[in-house]
Amino acid sequence: MLNVKVAAAVLNQTPMDWEANTRNILEALDKARGAGASVVCLPELCITGYGCEDAFLSAGMRRMAWDKLQELVPATAGLVACFGLPISYRGLVFNVAAVCANGKLLGLVPKRNLAGDGLHYEPRWFKPWPKGKRAFYEEGDQKIPLGDLIFDFGGTLLGLEICEDAWVASRPGSQLAELGVDIILNPSASHFAFQKQEVRRRFVLEGSRAFHSAYVYANLLGNEAGRTIYDGGAMIASAGHLLAEARRFSFADCVVTTAVVDIDVNRMNRAKSDAFVLNFDASKDQVVRGDFPLPHCEPDIPEHSIPVWEDSEHLKEEEFTRAVTLGLFDYLRKSRSRGFVVSLSGGADSAAVTTLCAYMVQFALMDIGTHQFAKKLAYIEGLDGVVDPQGVNQKLLTCVYQATRNSGDVTHNAAQKVAETVGADFHRVDVDDLVQGYTQLGEQILGRPLTWEQDDIALQNIQARTRSPSVWLVANLKGALLLSTSNRSEAAVGYATMDGDTSGGLCPISGIDKAFLRQWLIWMEEEGPIGVGCLPVLKLINEQQPTAELRPSDQGQTDEADLMPYTILDRIERLAIRDKQIAVEVLHHLRQHYPGHSPRELGGYIERFFQLWSRNQWKRERYAPGFHVDDENLDPKTWCRFPILSGGFRVELADMWRVIEGVEA
Repeated sequence: MLNVKVAAAVLNQTPMDWEANTRNILEALDKARGAGASVVCLPELCITGYGCEDAFLSAGMRRMAWDKLQELVPATAGLVACFGLPISYRGLVFNVAAVCANGKLLGLVPKRNLAGDGLHYEPRWFKPWPKGKRAFYEEGDQKIPLGDLIFDFGGTLLGLEICEDAWVASRPGSQLAELGVDIILNPSASHFAFQKQEVRRRFVLEGSRAFHSAYVYANLLGNEAGRTIYDGGAMIASAGHLLAEARRFSFADCVVTTAVVDIDVNRMNRAKSDAFVLNFDASKDQVVRGDFPLPHCEPDIPEHSIPVWEDSEHLKEEEFTRAVTLGLFDYLRKSRSRGFVVSLSGGADSAAVTTLCAYMVQFALMDIGTHQFAKKLAYIEGLDGVVDPQGVNQKLLTCVYQATRNSGDVTHNAAQKVAETVGADFHRVDVDDLVQGYTQLGEQILGRPLTWEQDDIALQNIQARTRSPSVWLVANLKGALLLSTSNRSEAAVGYATMDGDTSGGLCPISGIDKAFLRQWLIWMEEEGPIGVGCLPVLKLINEQQPTAELRPSDQGQTDEADLMPYTILDRIERLAIRDKQIAVEVLHHLRQHYPGHSPRELGGYIERFFQLWSRNQWKRERYAPGFHVDDENLDPKTWCRFPILSGGFRVELADMWRVIEGVEA
């Protein structure tokens, strides 16, 4: 048997953090070598970081990346490794994997299929490499093969699919299989989304089976550049079997996963396949020979297993908790903020943000230990020697309840109990005098008293806005990151006060709809993530009806009375925004799913949604950055573009009402 030990390395990189990125790569190479691996797959664009945006167009940046590659090449002694970076060829920029072996740079393989959907904008910076084309990249006295290449290491052939290459119908792996490639590396930067890992498993397994090859997949890890979270999850498969898979959402900078692959088994399967046809037309310059025969090793017994939570019936809740807590940790340390500040109202949204901050500490301490935790946050004083999550939260998490005359004991008690339970530094401040001062200023300017009947929105907004300077002051004094607490349902209809509850440098829950958020809070109260547990104090939050608590208490204000039931709002959002359906199409769908509501009532909800959606695009343009967690994001800077000024769907809504009138007639 011809056995080769391969490694997949996931890395937590940062755009253009040359020292840290290089250090992580070197650590991965050392770990792989120490584990006895001879082939190492590292993530896409690992030298620069994937999220460099328009900096990829900078010639100086690309020179820096090339210089870093030259530093890394000698570190491949005894290894085959691929490093991702951008290069310029004939004035065009390409996303390439540099294949090195035993201290030599052998060739550059460019990405053939670029990701240009959703939050990916690769065609803005890179050009796709044409199939079957090859050239030479010249830099100084170096002349490096560039293009559609495979590599021969003592008779063992190696090829690459780069991230998106594996997601398209015409995968390069098909051509690699026809050439008899034994090992396929897939350096990736595949963003996290709910249940996406299962899709990745399928293409890794199918690639290894259909291409009769070992398949090595390496992804990025963590919050790399601010909005996108990478879950890691490296995989190694052979002959249609998953041999190894890295645990996801690690707080480490580098995780290396290894497995022994049997090259002969794949070759035997290739020989037995009636459908396999060898491509004899491959150009001689397509094969780059590396003077480095891959060392053979003893077979091993695969012990592939995934954490118990990956099989949970609450996988979405598990993934959400683990993804956002990792995102918060990386955002905290990479921005060098000295903690978090939350304006904790006692409602669902701010309680969810507070809970996520607290569980961030628990996950990190469990994963990397107190010493590494303190080391990663070494710029924050006082963390050395603190070993329990509550002690860490006392230093990192500040919660402020800001009361007005419309605030009630129920929300104050809930806010205080949640904060105290997780160990946060809790404060209650009264901002009503400030609110009344602004109210009197408005009365002076208008020359009349302000009333709820006439000035409802203004009187609500001034309370929310008055809370902003106070909590910003706390964040500035502490050098901490102020977290915004608006969810996706509110963003869809603009049910938020600009420079009020939207204030903050980061919004951890902006990618989540309110219906799921309430469901998640109940799960957190009763079960919680496997291995960590629940937070029963959240019952104080869950037994309330969501309310802005900005009107006098005798008015009984609730979010759903102001808007519509959240379940209906979220369904309309998906139909109208994700699925791009017009009002009358949304109506037909809702009538089937909500037969208890009259067509006129549903029409009112639909009209309200479309009007508020188009009216409030300017708000979505100004929201704090948030985390991408699914394919229904409303972030106009990465996922969902809509004009600030538009016709407001007047004609489409009129058509819908004509249909409703016909139904009722």
